[in-house]
Amino acid sequence: MSLRLYDTSTRTVREFAPVEPGRVTMYLCGATVQAPPHIGHIRSGVNFDVLRRWLTHSGYDVTFCRNVTDLDDKIIRVAASEGVPWFVVAERNQRAFTWAYDQLGCLPPTVEPRAMGHVPEMIELMHRLIDKGHAYASAGDVYFDVVSYADRYGKLSNQKLENMRAAGDTDTDSLKRDPRDFALWKGAKEGEPTWPTPWGRGRPGWHLECSAMATKYLGGTFDIHGGGVDLIFPHHENEIAQSQAAGDGFARFWLHNGMLQLGGTKMSKSLGNSLLIPEMLTKVRAVELRYYLVSAHYGSAIDYSEEALQESAAGYRRLEGFVSRAAEVIHDVDATAPLPQAFVDALNDDLNVSQALAVVHEVVREGNVALSQGNKEAVARLLAETQTMLGVLGLDPRSPQWRSSGESGLHEVVDALVAVALEQRQAARARKDYAAADAIRESLAAAGVVVEDTPQGPRWELAR
Repeated sequence: MSLRLYDTSTRTVREFAPVEPGRVTMYLCGATVQAPPHIGHIRSGVNFDVLRRWLTHSGYDVTFCRNVTDLDDKIIRVAASEGVPWFVVAERNQRAFTWAYDQLGCLPPTVEPRAMGHVPEMIELMHRLIDKGHAYASAGDVYFDVVSYADRYGKLSNQKLENMRAAGDTDTDSLKRDPRDFALWKGAKEGEPTWPTPWGRGRPGWHLECSAMATKYLGGTFDIHGGGVDLIFPHHENEIAQSQAAGDGFARFWLHNGMLQLGGTKMSKSLGNSLLIPEMLTKVRAVELRYYLVSAHYGSAIDYSEEALQESAAGYRRLEGFVSRAAEVIHDVDATAPLPQAFVDALNDDLNVSQALAVVHEVVREGNVALSQGNKEAVARLLAETQTMLGVLGLDPRSPQWRSSGESGLHEVVDALVAVALEQRQAARARKDYAAADAIRESLAAAGVVVEDTPQGPRWELAR
């Protein structure tokens, strides 16, 4: 089965074929940095990181562009409430997003453009739209004329123009030809950053930013555009309208991840129910949080609960436990092990990670049986398959991604100290001094070290 993806624009699952054979161009609407990220924000980054990894594993050369919206109305409002310049808010939260992406194992994008570095490209795009009769200047603002594009406007979101509300992206509609026209450029206001244009000083509108950045780095026509379902309208609808009206083909596939909800309500800062990444990492490890976020299909909603998070973390630890036990028996893992066909088919079926993880768990069950039987040949094969599958998902517990050099060095020291204690325990058991053996085990447990007796001898891990 070749890769098939659900395309929002056609509302069908379509076979994926890139514009250029062997090369994939992908754009993801990244952070609007008015606040630090909660897990709802980072879910998008993690989901599309899995897609990017799968495309790369499938042999494609992937150019992945994830933008940063570092100036818009929300950022300006936050800055005003704090009494600081807009760029202070943007820089602070941009660093928080970068840290969060890194913590959850997202590979760095090929390019990460910031909106404010691309104003010349935005001005050029407005020129093209005005020249083609799809935009107009009005008292320092520039608007997209939706009526001029009425035959296609609304197709992504499956709406009709006559049923749409006013754009709502300006303080008043008095400068617009039609209330549904959306702002490409906003005239200068006191206290806001501005740039010169032929139509007056001002700053760009949100939708214009993404179109300019996407086409600059990926070309007029590119393969995949991603983002959350909350961006379908108006943001992505407006991106399509302004880009195609200017003469670009723009994105060929539109992929949208579902929202993360709390008690059935969309997680948002305005509702005061956001769960920030540093807080989440006090509940579970980063790799366990990543596992939780990728376990559901990317297009489905996740209703967050503490219980579900902990159950998911326990599920990952079962996989991790097999990898750790098997690696103690098999020291040279085949890094080129072929993936099980069922795993490949699952990811090619619209990136069905939940089904792919079911395959991983089945292989791990077989691996645990092989371990109990002392079948080293089977253990070696199943360990290689498990690590290869988890590596594709960015979840391999033995990856340097999850074991920094400092952590590895500390682990080696702890391992040596625990080994001494276990040797003393074994010696006590050999002389039938079971009270001393139990005392050593209890001392290790009090220090957070759990000892498990196996047919291959005692093994240990840190208590969860």
